[in-house]
Amino acid sequence: MSSAVMSDDVVQLNNGVAMPRLGFGVSEVHDTEAAVGAALRAGYRSIDTAEVYGNEDGVGAAIAASGIPREDLFVTTKVWNDDRGRDRALRAAERSLDRLGLDHVDLYLVHWPTRTRERCEQTWDAMETLLADGRTRAIGVSNFRLSHLERVLGLGGTVPAVNQIELHPGLEQRELRAAHAAHGIVTEAWSPLGRGTLLDEPVITRIASRLGRSPAQVVLRWHLQQGTVVIPKSNTPQRIAENRAVHDFALTDRDMLAVSTLDDADGSGRIGPVPDDLALAQR
Repeated sequence: MSSAVMSDDVVQLNNGVAMPRLGFGVSEVHDTEAAVGAALRAGYRSIDTAEVYGNEDGVGAAIAASGIPREDLFVTTKVWNDDRGRDRALRAAERSLDRLGLDHVDLYLVHWPTRTRERCEQTWDAMETLLADGRTRAIGVSNFRLSHLERVLGLGGTVPAVNQIELHPGLEQRELRAAHAAHGIVTEAWSPLGRGTLLDEPVITRIASRLGRSPAQVVLRWHLQQGTVVIPKSNTPQRIAENRAVHDFALTDRDMLAVSTLDDADGSGRIGPVPDDLALAQR
């Protein structure tokens, strides 16, 4: 399967839907309505939330107050682990739409994998139903490793449009990204800045100083030049706007390689849970 068609601003998903490559994430954002409002004013048009974040209503309020036409926005949310299975996932989607104040989302994701084959199949059946009836424009997964993806692909139905995974210079996930490319799945990075743990690394601060940019801008630019979709988050309007201003400069090949030296190939750079461990605990 051919790789996704993309520009610096948007990527075309495997079903033809255009997705912005730079979005705003709201996990652990304090005042969601204010933060999303600031993001929309700064030019973001993609907002990523989830049922479990408990702030879909704040996202919906900010969207409603913005006056931005719905067709100009790209909204992602996710079904949580407690709601996997066909009927529960369908009901969860309706609750999310009610909280968001929308009749559809642009991308609906399975938030974490499960080790139970039957539950995986039932949940994906619900996702395909939501896609078919227009309650979402695209469906995908989050935190799926290769074994989890192979289970969904083995169903022979809809190929996930996106896999949203922990990805940053300390955890590049090269093998998984290669599998995504082979199947036409877009890689989306959560925690693209490594929760700030990498921003003091000399290799990044040197590049930032040379370019007159912030370390966060350098890391986000690194993601974009690798072809990743990124969803940085912040509670500060100045940083929200700063993180958006990454389309007017470029890293050299040497810069890209230098940032990649921070990768811990053994996975020790991971910040969040290991998907297999969480799937086993919540099967």
